[in-house]
Amino acid sequence: MNDVTDLTLEQKASLLSGHNMWSTKRLDEAGLPSIVLTDGPHGVRRQTGAADHLGISVSEPATCFPPAVAVGSSWDPEVAARLGQAVGREARALGVSVLLGPGVNIKRSPLCGRNFEYYSEDPYLSGVLGSAYTRAMQAEGVGASVKHFAANNQETDRMRVSADVDERTLREIYLPAFERVVTEAVPATVMCSYNRINGVSAAQNRWLLTDLLRDEWGFTGAVVSDWGAVGDRVAALSAGLDLEMPGNGGVTDREIVDAVRSGALDESVVDEAVRRVLALAEAWPAAGWTFDADAHHALARDLAAQCAVLLKNDSRTLPLDTAGSVAVIGALAAEPRYQGSGSSRVNPTRLDTALDSIRVHAEAYGQTVAWAPGFTADGSGDAEALRAEAVRVAAAADVAVVFAGLGDKEESEGFDRTHLDLPAAQVEVIRAVAAAARRTVVVLANGGVVSLEGWHDDVEAILEGFLLGQAGGGALADLLYGIANPSGHLAETLPLRLQDTPSYLTFPGEQQHVRYGEGVMVGYRYYTSVEAPVRYPFGHGLTYTTFHTRHLAVTVTGDDTAEVTVTVANTGARAGSHVIQVYVATDAGPVRHPARELRAFAKVALEPGEERTVTLTLDRRAFAYWDIMHERWVVASGQYRIQVGTDAATVVAEEPVKLGGDPLVTPLSMDSTVGEWFAHPVAGPALMRGMTAAMTPEQRAQAEQQQDQLRMVESMPMRVFIGFLGQAVPQAALDQLIEASREAR
Repeated sequence: MNDVTDLTLEQKASLLSGHNMWSTKRLDEAGLPSIVLTDGPHGVRRQTGAADHLGISVSEPATCFPPAVAVGSSWDPEVAARLGQAVGREARALGVSVLLGPGVNIKRSPLCGRNFEYYSEDPYLSGVLGSAYTRAMQAEGVGASVKHFAANNQETDRMRVSADVDERTLREIYLPAFERVVTEAVPATVMCSYNRINGVSAAQNRWLLTDLLRDEWGFTGAVVSDWGAVGDRVAALSAGLDLEMPGNGGVTDREIVDAVRSGALDESVVDEAVRRVLALAEAWPAAGWTFDADAHHALARDLAAQCAVLLKNDSRTLPLDTAGSVAVIGALAAEPRYQGSGSSRVNPTRLDTALDSIRVHAEAYGQTVAWAPGFTADGSGDAEALRAEAVRVAAAADVAVVFAGLGDKEESEGFDRTHLDLPAAQVEVIRAVAAAARRTVVVLANGGVVSLEGWHDDVEAILEGFLLGQAGGGALADLLYGIANPSGHLAETLPLRLQDTPSYLTFPGEQQHVRYGEGVMVGYRYYTSVEAPVRYPFGHGLTYTTFHTRHLAVTVTGDDTAEVTVTVANTGARAGSHVIQVYVATDAGPVRHPARELRAFAKVALEPGEERTVTLTLDRRAFAYWDIMHERWVVASGQYRIQVGTDAATVVAEEPVKLGGDPLVTPLSMDSTVGEWFAHPVAGPALMRGMTAAMTPEQRAQAEQQQDQLRMVESMPMRVFIGFLGQAVPQAALDQLIEASREAR
């Protein structure tokens, strides 16, 4: 490749926007190739004919693996990595250099229409899974584009809404997953989001794209726009956005050239962006590859079986291997909902249905299977007649399995939901079947969580499949019959009511602003802190076996790190996997903390009777909060509790530890409060001595008697308080104490 300085300004500008919907421009005269970027992340959406960014036009066949909503529930980095590796192989086979994913945005509200593309309401879980996916995919020679950076947590007004978020909340909730992927997995690109952050467009946000991403986190790759996210190309380039997608016929290339010619933009800024785009093309050349579609379909089935969550299983209704006859109810059993709608829609290589797969297993067990649609996927038809047929079929079977869920019209990229309910016709079928059947199982297919209220207590078992990809039908049958043991755990809370959700009063905002008023109390952090009841907590998941946790030990390894050791035993009769969930709880420091926060986890596969001791590391960030006064991560000195839970609400073991933390002394000013002055380790004692020395014996005695009344002035700024004291403490003395407080920092 020639040096950037060998290119004309017009050539350089041309490299900073796309050629068309999916590819960059090539410069044959300079030997610079074009590369293809395309949508993902749970499969390759490669369009070679008519192209669009909304998943409407046809794409090349590719394996549709479980979307992120399912992978999040696996709680397994290995699942994310195997998926990323396979998608990388298919991307290379289809000539793709950069796949747009993973999506690591936080599920702030269960109503977000795009929650199916994101892992969790927890940033640690999201970051670990996103990093595993990124590393594995890039190891296959395909670049990742971690998205959508940042605070993209709703679809309503997504292209212009301002996410108004305080910095502590940004740092602790909405940025850590991106930070982990960037610093640990080194993605080829970062994709900026559509929305504004505190009034500034993400595409034009220099603090976000340069100060934070590059200078603080050390990112050296290219920043790519979401498709159509750039409003002011020159401002975006100045902020740190390198490649604008899709192509626009050279319109914004001319804007860049004109800005340089007029002196409004330094050409060195253009040169740096061009270097990053050229490096992208050199590093990810989309060399040829092949993949085995049948093997990848089998992999998709295996992965899907590790993602579904068994929410309820009364009277050991599942597995179905001992049932004599089974009734399958619901159109979704024959017409599966297996992925979300929008830009991530994959054209599958094949598609399993749960009904066909159940019939295969039933035949092996000598069972009879009857099926009734119960309802139609689009809500058409005679609802009463369909329901009556379902009741008749269910009443004649030992177990009825109802397949229910949401369709594209209920949830999709581009709009948010307004409620959590299943379609009314489906709820009516569930209740009617439950009343007629001996035992009832409900299998759910949905990208965002749905309410279980109104029918939860009527059924014996609930298997939450979320969206499981093209092989999800086979995976669900494997789980229902015990060929696979459920091991998924909820990556988001299942509330009792929408009104209970922490963002209920502010989501999705108004007048182009959405205020993140719940702060760091997102998801389980809120529910556990206020002790609010939920239907199922974050981290919940059942299996067909039992596990016992014991021998928790915590070793402090420094002022702000620790090592956790715990033993887990499979005490049941089946092989299965257990998720060890480690939470940290504390009241230390000057900020309010959630009741507990997930800080480590591990998924352990155990045979019956087997036990294993696992060691997990808690690094500095596991104990830190973002201090807005000092503008850095701080570990407060004090007591911490290391908790192991079966979920966020159920602690089964706990050990206290004391950390030395960070020596933290806040510099004083005349605007600091009286309480802050007297609490300061250097200035406080000196101030007290000075004030006491200036008092008469009578004044000192009176002050001691009125000690409790001094609390009323603790919040008063010193500049106000000192005015009431006359010359008791000279200003020069206060200035000396202010300087001493700065030196003690």
